Amino acid sequence: MQYGVLIYEDNVKLRLSLAQLLAEDGAFTVAGAFNHCDNVVEEMIALAPALIVMDIDMPGIGGIKGVKQAKEIFPEVKIIMHTVFDDDSRIFESICAGADGYLLKNINPVKFIDELKRVMEGDVAMSPFVAQKVFLHFRNLSPSAKDPYNLTNRELEILQLLVQGNSYKMIADKCSISLDTVKKHLQNIYGKLHVNCGTEAVAKALKHKIVLGIS
Repeated sequence: MQYGVLIYEDNVKLRLSLAQLLAEDGAFTVAGAFNHCDNVVEEMIALAPALIVMDIDMPGIGGIKGVKQAKEIFPEVKIIMHTVFDDDSRIFESICAGADGYLLKNINPVKFIDELKRVMEGDVAMSPFVAQKVFLHFRNLSPSAKDPYNLTNRELEILQLLVQGNSYKMIADKCSISLDTVKKHLQNIYGKLHVNCGTEAVAKALKHKIVLGIS
């Protein structure tokens, strides 16, 4: 199965390089590439992508606002932020806007493709440095007095590992459980949190400080 991809990147050379990289992999086909995302909704309607690779700092509305607009109309479409920015505010703004991953532009091309495939399989993609920032920010917040979502200890453990940027396979290994069991726990977590995917679960966990104190 091939996934249709839209690329939003204002650097011409990088935009062409990304298009070529994706086109050379059998899992993706580039449906369009643009230097701004001011018309992202219209372009999604016309080109029906399954995945968007989105820069942050572009002319016009910029990538974070573009993600928000896209997710409001097409929440099922996966969106990966691909950027040089590693500051806390942009990372968390992107996650809260609905981004399904946050990858820095210095990522190895092979790893970049692997991360995109992970996202299409339901995982959350984050560069290790970004995942560390998310974890440190999360750890330094004050814990909520009570968990209103009634998550079990195992669910809290898995949610924290997800927040830290671990893949499903990594979670299964760290928890010494099967991949199918991880997926089942995540389905239960999504139901209790009233979210539809890993990205929404991470955003809600960050906002409500759900998993603090879990080792």
